[in-house]
Amino acid sequence: MTSRGFRLDQDNRLNNFAVEPQVYVDESVQAGWTEYAEKMNGRFAMIGFVSLLAMEVITGHGIVGWLLSL
Repeated sequence: MTSRGFRLDQDNRLNNFAVEPQVYVDESVQAGWTEYAEKMNGRFAMIGFVSLLAMEVITGHGIVGWLLSL
């Protein structure tokens, strides 16, 4: 007897582990130059560029001048 996602066995005991999820295979390629990886790399590059501009505005030196002044 099946009802609302659980099963009752022959002794009318609840056996909620009897319903198994549907198994599927994702055949799409998830390695290499994926769209997700390219978006993340672009976002990190934009964050780095804006951070360098902010550092230049705050310190008054570019990255080379800031590194030489350490």
